[in-house]
Amino acid sequence: MRKTHFILAALLAASLAACGQSGSEVAEPEAGEVAAGDYERGPHNGRLLRDGDFSIELTVFEDGVPPEYRLYAYRDDKPVDPGQVRARVTIKRLDGEVTTFGFRPQEDYLRGNSVLVEPHSFDVEVVASADGKTHRWAFPSYEGRVTIADAAARAAGIETETVGPQQVGETVEIIGRVELDPTGSANVGAKYPGPVVSIHRNVGDRVGRGTLLARVESSDSLQTYPVYAPIAGVITQRNTNVGDIADSRPMFVISDPSRTIATFPIFPRDIERIRPGQSILIRGLEGERTQGSTIRDFLPLAEVTNQAVTARASLPNRDGFWRPGMAVRGLVSVDRRSVPLAVRTDAIQQFRDFRVVFAKIRQTYEIRVLELGREGPEWTEVLSGIKPGTVYAAKNSYVIKADIEKSGASHDH
Repeated sequence: MRKTHFILAALLAASLAACGQSGSEVAEPEAGEVAAGDYERGPHNGRLLRDGDFSIELTVFEDGVPPEYRLYAYRDDKPVDPGQVRARVTIKRLDGEVTTFGFRPQEDYLRGNSVLVEPHSFDVEVVASADGKTHRWAFPSYEGRVTIADAAARAAGIETETVGPQQVGETVEIIGRVELDPTGSANVGAKYPGPVVSIHRNVGDRVGRGTLLARVESSDSLQTYPVYAPIAGVITQRNTNVGDIADSRPMFVISDPSRTIATFPIFPRDIERIRPGQSILIRGLEGERTQGSTIRDFLPLAEVTNQAVTARASLPNRDGFWRPGMAVRGLVSVDRRSVPLAVRTDAIQQFRDFRVVFAKIRQTYEIRVLELGREGPEWTEVLSGIKPGTVYAAKNSYVIKADIEKSGASHDH
């Protein structure tokens, strides 16, 4: 993951989009306005739009009600009767959807006539008429949005899928731990018995295939020969010292840390429901990292004390996040039914108080706030928040979230 972020840092520096960035407005900015990258705020902490002596404060009100636009009008910075102002706000979203809001006077403000749905990320046009004069402003108001070149996305391992119907499974939660995959380890012994002449590597050293580990003198020929690493990995055991007699026992154990598995004790109450081949979603006990896998096999023997059988699932570990001994939680899909709309469970991220995926439009990714139904280890049902046919980041979406957070794309209006 660290390597991924170095790649993205170089390729994305000029393209990160943050909420609250000010764009060019139709009206000329007044002298004394704040610098680009921010905007002037009004008495209600909204965006203040000026055109000569007339101004509009644009706010999004969501205290105890669904989000709605409220406008406050001023002339020479003094409130104007909202009944004397006609206004409309038009927003254009990343996918091209356009919505226009009308307004009616209420108390000391103009209230929008419909709900402003999430995400609050769009290009805005405001038109207001007062005293026979029409005023216009236009600006971007983005959140949860970032542009990533396709080459950078591929380098980061980001993959996409399309929202549509899927089969979602009922789940059983199991608790296990991360272990090194036995198929990714090698016991390294002496080819011929004899005394150990020299040791060249120690526990914790990372070695490549063919790295010199030790030299041994054959007791038969009295010739010294080298002992090489048969695989690349990390030395996890060293069972010899200079002067020891090498025999059939392993001198070193080398393990590939990128090849890990998750092991789970399956107790009798669940043994009839969990089978090899079923999908499993693996996540740490803390944090948001998740990874999909499949129940690979079961160890042949049950534990005598509790009758649990150990299930094993592959857990590829390219970035080294999963550490042997780490406790993990698994959600196993044990029953499946068809739903009209679903997304990859791995793709779902937490963004503020929402669960989201990142829709991809051209080379820009933007949050889609989801209402979710049945959740499975591979697929999760979507009740609302994203359109059928939308392309979204299905794999490594956490990279996108990290870059949005790094860019400071806050919830601001």
